[in-house]
Amino acid sequence: MDYTYLLVKAALDARKNAYAPYSKFKVGASIITSDNRIYPGFNIECASYSPSNCAERTALFRAVYEGHREFKAIAVVGGNENENETLSDYCPPCGVCRQTLREFCNPESFKVILAKNAENINDCKIFTLERLLPLSFGPQNLG
Repeated sequence: MDYTYLLVKAALDARKNAYAPYSKFKVGASIITSDNRIYPGFNIECASYSPSNCAERTALFRAVYEGHREFKAIAVVGGNENENETLSDYCPPCGVCRQTLREFCNPESFKVILAKNAENINDCKIFTLERLLPLSFGPQNLG
């Protein structure tokens, strides 16, 4: 089953609820578990910035809260709050999100899908987590 469209659509829908009053940069993400459950998330900003949370981690944390520990892919979309269903550029995960995903995802097979809209799925950029976070440090490094 190709879940790319479903993930991108869920990420775009989640982005609508992002709370980004300071940066005005709204991000949506959706992650799919190994048993094909989709969990969306969006960025949430705080006035002091540090306690803010990215969309990717919001989606991941929701899924982990529900008991999931194995994932296949995540879709990420983001842009200026004035952009709606078609965004002007791709929005890759920040370094903190990449490392957090690494905790639960196989870097060789986990896909990171970057999209600008749901209508042209062929325009997506798809990377493995390993490509976005080479030589990563993970649970197996602790012993």
